[in-house]
Amino acid sequence: MSYRLIYAGLGLLAIAVVALGVAFAQEGDAVDLPNPIEAVSPLPGDRVIRQTSVQVDLAVGYVADLFVDGFPVDAAFVDATGVYSWSPSPTSPIMTEWSPGEHTVRVEWRRISGSPEFGSFEWTFRVS
Repeated sequence: MSYRLIYAGLGLLAIAVVALGVAFAQEGDAVDLPNPIEAVSPLPGDRVIRQTSVQVDLAVGYVADLFVDGFPVDAAFVDATGVYSWSPSPTSPIMTEWSPGEHTVRVEWRRISGSPEFGSFEWTFRVS
């Protein structure tokens, strides 16, 4: 009798593991980012809510300029983490809030130490 309970418990555990794997699996393909960019948010092709902010995480030794829908934005920069972030605000001359639809972000970077290196990366996301 006890071995049946053990098998039933193991079966339920296997079902729970599969369910959690499906629930937490990432959707879509992995994003191939250029070398100095460590992460971006939202990811290319993501659908996001209107309260989202754009974030770009750069490797140490690089600085960047951000452009949203073709306009330069004054992104906040945290030196300790190398993360640039920006979101629309009521005082922004560019955009006071995200409008529904597709938006394009371009980051242009340059190395500030060592040999010169320049580059850019552009992606789009959709606001619901």
